[in-house]
Amino acid sequence: MTKQCKACGNDFQPHPKVPDQEYCSSPMCQRERRRRWQQEKRRHDSDYRDNDARQIKDWLSDNPDYWQRYRKINPGYAERNRNLQQARNKKQRDQRIANEDELPSLTTLSTQRNRGSPGNSRSTLRTAHQLRG
Repeated sequence: MTKQCKACGNDFQPHPKVPDQEYCSSPMCQRERRRRWQQEKRRHDSDYRDNDARQIKDWLSDNPDYWQRYRKINPGYAERNRNLQQARNKKQRDQRIANEDELPSLTTLSTQRNRGSPGNSRSTLRTAHQLRG
């Protein structure tokens, strides 16, 4: 009986002692199997997730200059990351620009905010009018 590998999509013959085998024995597919297992484990097991984060933090404190060395050895990575970050920054800046016509007036905002408390509406309207004026 052959099965289709969940990672590469190729047909494979499962090991006789592992009838539920879902991935072929290719090293890339086994890596993908472990990656998916770990991702699922992190998603649902808070102890595993906390321990994993703690181990990463400890490793980084033992290797503080790792990322500087990595960027120096791999300049293409640093350049790609810089370009992607600049694109994200530009996109975020472009989204913040608002058209004056689309902004609600201060009076509308203050009356909607204080609609439930009639005693405050006059003072709020006066304040909004003073701010606008």
